[in-house]
Amino acid sequence: MNHFFKVKSLEEVMERIKDFSSVESETIPVFEAFSRILAEDLIAKKDLPGFRRATMDGYAVAASSTFGASESNPAWLDIAGTLSMGDIPEFTLEAGKAAGISTGGMLPKGADSVVMVEHTELIDEKSVEIYKSVAPLQNVIDASEDFAENETVLPKGTYIRPQEEGLAAGLGFSEIRVYKRPKVGIISTGDEIVPIEEEPLPGKIRDINSYTLSGFIKEAQAEPVCYGIVKDDPAALKRALEKALEETDMVLISGGSSVGTRDFTIEAISSLPDTEILAHGMSISPGKPTIFARAGKKPVWGLPGQVVSAMVVLKIVVIPFLNQLKGLDNRDRTIRVPAILSRNVASAQGRREFIRVLLERQADRMIAKPVLGKSGLIRTMIHADGLLEIGDHVEGLEKDTLVHIILL
Repeated sequence: MNHFFKVKSLEEVMERIKDFSSVESETIPVFEAFSRILAEDLIAKKDLPGFRRATMDGYAVAASSTFGASESNPAWLDIAGTLSMGDIPEFTLEAGKAAGISTGGMLPKGADSVVMVEHTELIDEKSVEIYKSVAPLQNVIDASEDFAENETVLPKGTYIRPQEEGLAAGLGFSEIRVYKRPKVGIISTGDEIVPIEEEPLPGKIRDINSYTLSGFIKEAQAEPVCYGIVKDDPAALKRALEKALEETDMVLISGGSSVGTRDFTIEAISSLPDTEILAHGMSISPGKPTIFARAGKKPVWGLPGQVVSAMVVLKIVVIPFLNQLKGLDNRDRTIRVPAILSRNVASAQGRREFIRVLLERQADRMIAKPVLGKSGLIRTMIHADGLLEIGDHVEGLEKDTLVHIILL
């Protein structure tokens, strides 16, 4: 059990993210691209929108034809025609002339701006008065103003939201190359764990972690693969671990990560070929007995069996590694909300502590209320909106301190 002395700080563990590679890529229809990660730069094949288009209803003009126009001295322009959305102008707009145009319509050649309809007055079918001058490209989107041909519009590693999906469609991409969704194997261990459909006898508990961990994995846009409950048997755990490593990209083992005669996770992991124990113990609370290892090119985690600790470690530590496997860029994507602490909070130096808190809006500010209860109670996570992070060298925080809460 000498591996136990590889206790690492949170920073030391997070530095190992770069040691792991992203999963393989695949080509999918752009209609299915939401929440996926680009595996190659997306480069514009043409200008977008590709033509000058109006952003207002009004009159397309050459801006120079309106210079000096005012309510007391309007510009008088001849109407050369009217354009609707989808029309392709078949004429060139000469100086001193205007063309009626709808929002989204294509400007004719010779026009470089649009006068809003409310700044005009139609005199008759052939002429209009302009009461306000416009500058070139005013109320207009130019042909390459959104994106230019051959421009890298989305870099590799971009998370595809609805707006990126729409951009790809607008540029004519029916398919794009993305990283595959990582598969995460989940193994629950312990003689005390029983399936959820079974009534637990005294000293037994239902398998909670398979479901909480799966939920967090789904939330992170990856695919959980559950391998059931493995009793405290090193050989059985090794077989389950080998199967999970063969079929998935990351493995989570919940339970069996602390010091004890019936804890076999470290033994099972260490028995695998080309395996390195990177940490057995992390200086965080909850979650100190976490195991972190590399099996071949894949990360393996031994999470605490205690449900709250397992969830906190997964949220704070494991998800960033999962993001690396997904192909995401390495920006910190943790969402934090500023809030005022409702009471004093004590903390022991030498470890990073994560306190469950409830967020409550009072008047014009957000209040963070620590959720009281023993660390092993799942209700502390049920009632929590986020986690308050207290640094390694901080003895505690005082009431009314401005803090930044990690959203759950």
